[in-house]
Amino acid sequence: MDFNTIYNLIIFPWIAIGIFAFLILFFITAPYGRHNKKMGPMMSGKWGWIIQEVISPLTFAHFFIRGDSIKTPEMWVFFFLWIAHYFNRSIIFPFRQKHAKDTAVIVVMSAISFNLINGFINGYYLGSAELVQNQYTNYFQSYNFILGLIIFITGAYINIRSDEILFSLRKENDGYKIPQSFLYKYISCPNYFGEIIEWAGFAIMVWNLPGLVFVLWTIFNLVPRAVSHHTWYQNKFDEYPKDRKAIIPFIL
Repeated sequence: MDFNTIYNLIIFPWIAIGIFAFLILFFITAPYGRHNKKMGPMMSGKWGWIIQEVISPLTFAHFFIRGDSIKTPEMWVFFFLWIAHYFNRSIIFPFRQKHAKDTAVIVVMSAISFNLINGFINGYYLGSAELVQNQYTNYFQSYNFILGLIIFITGAYINIRSDEILFSLRKENDGYKIPQSFLYKYISCPNYFGEIIEWAGFAIMVWNLPGLVFVLWTIFNLVPRAVSHHTWYQNKFDEYPKDRKAIIPFIL
């Protein structure tokens, strides 16, 4: 079975699986981070995170670079943005976490599966001459590229700055605190909000099915988790702001 057949076989079922996961995650919180639970063998949270996240850029880069598509400058911008995001996520982020908890091996394996499939469908599409054709020739001037890039950079800024605020609150090992600045005034999880915006920008920029699938999966995963975080904050802190939403300012 060749990779083109695999791509066509999994792309639409992958959306259906994402919808199912979205519904389930409102009732079962993924057991890592502050919601951590012992589920079978455990491993270092820091190294588990690195292993599971680095799969995505490696898989994406493999299929993008080795594919037979003609790589336009615009496509190398897509490549750089993907690699830059995951360099921060898989290398910089975990080493800035001072007190990462151990995580279940099954959680790491689940994340590896997601990142493997997501990296494959996106890298394979951009690397395939049959799929790309001339889509990204003279693409810099397109509204999709310009608007998508602006949205991506905006989302990345929100995501990174929100993480920075959390890091600053956890410099001392004195437990969780209520974040108060930046978008935390309005929502409990601006880091997740920023990541959704980021990949929405990428989807607009690349304007293909795998990009759309990625942002949908980002929503399917992060919206229920943000709701769980929000509930956790409300239960832990009696003084938690009553008008603060979970992930979308003034709405959700």
